[in-house]
Amino acid sequence: MEIYLVGGAVRDELLGLEVKDRDWVVVGATPDEMLARGFKPVGQDFPVFLHPDSGEEYALARTERKSGKGYTGFTFHASPEVSLEDDLVRRDLTINAIARSENGELHDPWGGRRDLEQRLLRHVSPAFVEDPLRVLRVARFYARFAHLGFTVADETLALMRELSQGDELDHLTPERVWQECQRALATQSPAHFFRLLQEVGALSRLLPHSRTLDCDRLLQLSTQLPGALPQPAERVFALLTWTLTEQLEQNEAQADITELCLQLRIPNRFRDLALKVRQYAEALSQFDRLDGEQRLQLLKGLDLLRRPELLDDLVSITRAIFPSLPNGRPSALQRLLKAIKVIDSRALMAEGYKGKALGEALALRQQQLCSEYHEGDNR
Repeated sequence: MEIYLVGGAVRDELLGLEVKDRDWVVVGATPDEMLARGFKPVGQDFPVFLHPDSGEEYALARTERKSGKGYTGFTFHASPEVSLEDDLVRRDLTINAIARSENGELHDPWGGRRDLEQRLLRHVSPAFVEDPLRVLRVARFYARFAHLGFTVADETLALMRELSQGDELDHLTPERVWQECQRALATQSPAHFFRLLQEVGALSRLLPHSRTLDCDRLLQLSTQLPGALPQPAERVFALLTWTLTEQLEQNEAQADITELCLQLRIPNRFRDLALKVRQYAEALSQFDRLDGEQRLQLLKGLDLLRRPELLDDLVSITRAIFPSLPNGRPSALQRLLKAIKVIDSRALMAEGYKGKALGEALALRQQQLCSEYHEGDNR
């Protein structure tokens, strides 16, 4: 039995990046031998085990054969006769097909180290075209490493175009497409993910209403988000949907965002933030020009009275879209929300208000605070 560290852990270590997850491949072993050593089986399609102490994944070396459409259309074969090279050749990119033995020796049969040095994303074998998910994965790695100077090899781009022109992309599940998109949104250069998919003809097949996506505009907006990269995926998604619908009327824009989220089964927290930004960002950028009633209705529409923790995301995204947003607005809005929260309905009840009159009195006090809102001169 031989055990090798493989994939992203080796790649990131060679790039000098933090290694977050470690995966292992086991050569020359059977499932019974793994069980005898205390490993816990978790794989259904092929033998994968969890280490009894570390909980890290150990997979038996395996080969695969295309047996159907889509990324699940494969038959896997794992046995002690499968070599390390047999296992590595089925991987997507050469930089992900490097292994390190327990004594520290690197095994790199497909030139991954050379491609790391040349900052090149290149497929391992022609079998690349058998898995449509690899179009998304390459785009995601490009988004993650573009800031380090990585590019995609011409021959790999050609295979990505070939995959995009066939029907294989149609067999990707919405959940799997979204999973790759969500990971890409949280990379250093998320706009590069969508730009590459657009370049190879895959984007319009995967995302509705994305045919005219302006990736330069998305890049501009995402780089204007305050704070270090990568940004939270929810913020970048809101900017993506803003870019997709920027030229549309409000009702049509809201409908398109909702349709996108339904199609890809996108979680509600992404959808809700995107819809709030699309509907209210411009008004939030002009908050100081609104009257008290308009300010209160805006705060309610943004759900900030109930969930003030949304303010950071909403202000950050709004500032990316409208860079002239005053610096003092976030703190001023926080003060306003705190003041509104202090209003005590029980005190109003003690003053004799009840029923509908109580609600009206509460709203009147809230509106009065909104009318008195002041940002100061910090711009």
